[in-house]
Amino acid sequence: MPREIAFFDTYMPSLILICVGGAGLTWLLDRALAYVSIYKFVWHPALFRASLLVMVCGGLSLFVYR
Repeated sequence: MPREIAFFDTYMPSLILICVGGAGLTWLLDRALAYVSIYKFVWHPALFRASLLVMVCGGLSLFVYR
């Protein structure tokens, strides 16, 4: 995958697209975890959601840039 992507004559880092896709994937994963009611066992749900976003975006970027 190229490092920059041309979007309406503006070069954007491809990491932005990875993070947008990761946010969508995190939203789906969050809904699934809420359905299973895993948040009863989590100390701080907002912190868990933020770390889940970081892990998903980091995993996607490792998958793409490797």
